[in-house]
Amino acid sequence: MQKGTGFVFVFYGLCCHWLDLRSFLEVVVYRWGFSNRGFLFGPYLPVYGFGAVIILLVLQSLKKKRIAIGKINVTPILVFLGIVALTTGLELLTSYIMEWTTGGWLWDYERFAWNFQGRIALNPSIRFGIGGMFFLYCVQPLLEKANGALTEKMRSLLSGSLFVLICVDFFYHIFLKV
Repeated sequence: MQKGTGFVFVFYGLCCHWLDLRSFLEVVVYRWGFSNRGFLFGPYLPVYGFGAVIILLVLQSLKKKRIAIGKINVTPILVFLGIVALTTGLELLTSYIMEWTTGGWLWDYERFAWNFQGRIALNPSIRFGIGGMFFLYCVQPLLEKANGALTEKMRSLLSGSLFVLICVDFFYHIFLKV
């Protein structure tokens, strides 16, 4: 990862919920329209951004290794399991933080089998694992390449602008919104 690129990746993670299957089905297939599933005005979910950064920091080096059992490369399986564990742990922690700060959390997995207090469940965890694999193996390398084409000045301007935008939205929502 190049210097100054962290916030660009965080912003991708914040916005990636627009690209997930549920949003695709809502907007394109069922024509229900977009539903903002976050607590901020903009198209970002901070938990996705933190998840993306955690996946990059923790699993990027594992992704580059070749771990085999016999002749079978099991590295992608280990990366998938790592993504599932990291994102599920983050989602559980986030639900407790949101409950502590706002009195509740934004999702309820009670309808899914194998759930814990409606905060986490096997089905969404597997979907986060699939999405994380897509991010780590497909999207992140493209973002890295595109980011390499930007000058340092453009990277700084983009990162700073995105940071200000999200901070204004956050502070408006937390401190000013009635």
